[in-house]
Amino acid sequence: MSNHNLFCALRSGFPADLDSIAFETDGGLCYSWRDVERATAMMANLLQDLQLEPGARIAVQVEKSVEAAMLYLATLRAGYVFLPLNTAYQSAEIEYFVGNAEPAVVVCSSKDFGWVSPIAFKAGAKAVYTLDDDRTGSLLERAAHCSDAHEPAVKSADDLAAILYTSGTTGRSKGAMLTHDNLLSNAVVLKDYWGWRSHKDGGDVLVHALPIFHVHGLFVALHGALINGSKMIWLHKFDPKLAIAKLAEATVFMGVPTLYVRMLGEASLTRQACSRMRLFISGSAPLLIETFRDWQQRTGHTILERYGMSETAMLTSNPYRADVRFAGQSERRGGTVGFPLPGVGVRVRGESVDLPAGQIGGIEVRGPNVFKGYWRMPEKTREEFTADGWFKTGDVGQVDERGYITIVGRSKDLIISGGYNVYPAEIEGYINDLPGVAESALVGVAHPDFGEVGVAVLTLKPGASLTGEAVIAALKSRLANFKIPKRCFVVDQLPRNTMGKVQKNLLREQYKGMFAR
Repeated sequence: MSNHNLFCALRSGFPADLDSIAFETDGGLCYSWRDVERATAMMANLLQDLQLEPGARIAVQVEKSVEAAMLYLATLRAGYVFLPLNTAYQSAEIEYFVGNAEPAVVVCSSKDFGWVSPIAFKAGAKAVYTLDDDRTGSLLERAAHCSDAHEPAVKSADDLAAILYTSGTTGRSKGAMLTHDNLLSNAVVLKDYWGWRSHKDGGDVLVHALPIFHVHGLFVALHGALINGSKMIWLHKFDPKLAIAKLAEATVFMGVPTLYVRMLGEASLTRQACSRMRLFISGSAPLLIETFRDWQQRTGHTILERYGMSETAMLTSNPYRADVRFAGQSERRGGTVGFPLPGVGVRVRGESVDLPAGQIGGIEVRGPNVFKGYWRMPEKTREEFTADGWFKTGDVGQVDERGYITIVGRSKDLIISGGYNVYPAEIEGYINDLPGVAESALVGVAHPDFGEVGVAVLTLKPGASLTGEAVIAALKSRLANFKIPKRCFVVDQLPRNTMGKVQKNLLREQYKGMFAR
């Protein structure tokens, strides 16, 4: 039986010289490929020694570190399911995720152990470990006693590799189940499509400046470098000055639009600073055409914008190069997300019909990268797939006569702030639970740094007294910071249509210019 474990495929991309550098941190530490091989083996043995059930989930909420990346690889290697959690999540959110996923093991930062461990054990976890970004924690202490030899667990292509929670537009978050084949198929396609260079061609070096709790940093960036055997310059936190300085040692950079905006704010961003670079990639949020053009003018490089989701990994991409294999696609066009990746189907649908070029409709997709379904939500899974097997993304867009895809909106009011998804229904639920609040509405408005931010508008119950500032202060103890509205307004009534539905389009129009420079 062949082994479809994603770890095996990633490891097969390691260079022949295992003593060459795999990770170089912003703190000056270097990890070799042999270090990756040994450390992941030790962590995998630690997990397997717990004698967990097949398909056991390993939930991880820790700060970015090379050891955290190794824990992800060790989870794959041991045959378990990785469950990354945003480091900004607070107790109410973690309680839901852990209660829903019922992980066998939870790994958290030492500072959070006191409140995370009771939640984990209540949900049935067998072990709770700590891992900090200074190479300390009980996970490493325990793993140090384990063997550094390990045979990867045998997995089928359809076995789960990871569950990524994506906030619900109504109700609670949903866990997108991604298989070993979902993730491997995407990594293989992107290696070719984005022209990753092998060692004999000079080799690529990636500046890894993204967090590793979502698709962009954990899968697209990390998998790309690993399967190509490429060194990573590992930035624990994004700093625009440092990122620009590191470009002189690198060839590839991946970021969300906010990172590009912040680097454009630095005088050190010049053509000379980018002279060694081969490729800049942007995703996770719409890239403003102004940012696209400013980057072109300042650096001489054209950003490659692509499109993906937690449920699908990458779906489309602007072209890396002119190549006859990709039907003459050559131009990276600002404001578009390019073409469907090889093997991926994308269609724009109206009322049960495919729409012609130029018409706007719902974007539906299919391919080997499309997820298996939502964790323990079979009815929701059925709702999100068409009868003929296409996944309904919830995004609205159009395809032009040349095949370029443009995302024009989000059918479910999703706000993407600094590359993170913010779903109004979730935030409104927390606001509406506050004493004195009658009803609330959250809308996204343009912001020069974050792309979009949330603005909350609410009404009060009779006799209640509450300010917008007090609402924001109350939310800060309940929600991740990126979900907190930037402004909050108390009004007499919310605008409604004849059916009684709040007209969010009017609220967006009313507040759209409030963050203009």
